[in-house]
Amino acid sequence: MTATPPARNAGRERRPGAWYFVIVLLSAGLFSAIPFAHAAARLGRKELRFQAGIYAVVAAVLGVLVSITPQDAQGNPVGTAGHALSTIFAVLALALMAVACFQLVPLRREVYGLEVEAGLTLPIPSAAADPVVAAHLAARARRDEARALAQTDPALAYDLRIGRPDLPRQYDDGGLVDLNNAPAQAIAEACSIEPSSAEQIVEVRQELGSFSSLDEVFVFVQVEQSAAVRIRDYALLLPR
Repeated sequence: MTATPPARNAGRERRPGAWYFVIVLLSAGLFSAIPFAHAAARLGRKELRFQAGIYAVVAAVLGVLVSITPQDAQGNPVGTAGHALSTIFAVLALALMAVACFQLVPLRREVYGLEVEAGLTLPIPSAAADPVVAAHLAARARRDEARALAQTDPALAYDLRIGRPDLPRQYDDGGLVDLNNAPAQAIAEACSIEPSSAEQIVEVRQELGSFSSLDEVFVFVQVEQSAAVRIRDYALLLPR
């Protein structure tokens, strides 16, 4: 009988997105814009691009501080001005790292789908106790899987017709609907919303060309809170 090797790495889980914090800390905050730019590209949110720009500007200011700080041949600050500018740089860099890491904690979870951290697992209703709950949880898992697939491979998502319940298909996406491409009737049925709201979504989509985020949808289309929750649960945004 083969002996089981010691679980030296037991409990050590892969941490996707941990590079967000590594790059911020190793660069003393100067490269903080990079994780936000990556998140903006993955999530398609304009406010994240704005945040990335802000961090880039602050990094540029820090770079200017370094360049104008009087230094000796060994690179150490000299004189009153040199020590003052060096102190200002250190304080700003620490503040930049702290703020960036604080903002990146929830953002990393959103980008990489880490809804629940290790050790904080939420109780899940027993499938045997309630088959209806189990069916809903299974459908939600399918939606999450389909969203991840669409995000990493949009071309395959088109081929599988993810988010297009109005078209014949074989892939089960858990009930997703593509707000950028599906007709109003499919949107209304998938999200269980009023047909008028679905038609408004399509009208705004035609004016804008496409939606870049669900937040943008709710800026132009006013729906009740309950409808907004259902839309967030079932909606998908693929490029047109």
